[in-house]
Amino acid sequence: MPPKPDAVLWADPQRETAFSHWLQTLVTAQGLRPDTLRPASADASFRRYLRIDTVAGDSRIVMDAPPERENCRPFVQVAQLMHEAGLLVPDILAWDEPQGFMLLSDLGQQTMMEQIEPQNPAANHARYLQALDTLLAWQLASRPGVLPPYDEALLRRELQLFPDWYLQQHKGIAPEGAMAQTLQKTFDSIVAHNLAAPQVYVHRDFMPRNLMIPGPAAHRSAAQQLGVLDFQDAVYGPVTYDIASLMRDAFLSWEEDFVIDITVRYWEKARKAGLLDFEDWHSDFGAFYRAVEWMGLQRHLKVAGIFARLTLRDGKPKYLADAPRFIGYIRATAHRYRELGPFLRLIDEVEGLQAASGYAFGRV
Repeated sequence: MPPKPDAVLWADPQRETAFSHWLQTLVTAQGLRPDTLRPASADASFRRYLRIDTVAGDSRIVMDAPPERENCRPFVQVAQLMHEAGLLVPDILAWDEPQGFMLLSDLGQQTMMEQIEPQNPAANHARYLQALDTLLAWQLASRPGVLPPYDEALLRRELQLFPDWYLQQHKGIAPEGAMAQTLQKTFDSIVAHNLAAPQVYVHRDFMPRNLMIPGPAAHRSAAQQLGVLDFQDAVYGPVTYDIASLMRDAFLSWEEDFVIDITVRYWEKARKAGLLDFEDWHSDFGAFYRAVEWMGLQRHLKVAGIFARLTLRDGKPKYLADAPRFIGYIRATAHRYRELGPFLRLIDEVEGLQAASGYAFGRV
């Protein structure tokens, strides 16, 4: 007999036993109903989330994060930082660090993404302005030396995912010769542009899928605030990153007039808050927007590589299905900047969008 659609499945019987013992220790103190345990969501990592009801009629979230695969300490640290910044994040109610189990408050069952009307940008305006307020509160709490730096080494490691996984593993192309030189020169430009930006706290995946519409039981005093999830990879880096992530979404594309509309509103709020006192960013939206595009380009290349890796290494094919969205973002940005002309030609050849013009592809 097949398991119920909402059954919680365990690949490791020992982990299932350990989890059952841990959960039982919380039943009375937390008022849990173990018979209601069910899947809530999974993400691109090795952690997953379960939902469990309470005798009071609301619910809690359980994080299952195998310690040999996932380190929960950054989650705990960033949750505290976000809470101190006034953001709505899950409360950590119990944590078994050695086994990687955590009980969290439940921020609700609906993401901002699920409320979006893709065909009607204006209908989403208020939600995006809410997201901006959340982002600014996070950025204004920034202090150096608290979170890992988004430094040159990390920027380059992320960029390298594109040739390693998207080109070599997915497309079967080993960059060499002129192609390798073009990639190197492009990556050098991307890193230089982005390292120059002012530094703040960076969520690193700030987008509607990770912003929650709070349920009635989630912090009633902050009911109008968006909840924030998936923040464990936060770093200290370019102020341009999270607004680029928000408006150039991994799973949703907007026409540029809407992207500019929301980005202008972020720019206006951020400069009033003193976050953009750099070169002419404070007075020139165009200068700031160009910086956002260069930051977005780094993210798009990284994510294309990650999506290829998730499919080819981790068996999650749904991610690579969204890779064309990122190739579209990459091409749109590269088209605007003369110094990215050779890189645009490289991408077009890889994607079969124009005849080859000099790159010697080394097939894997």
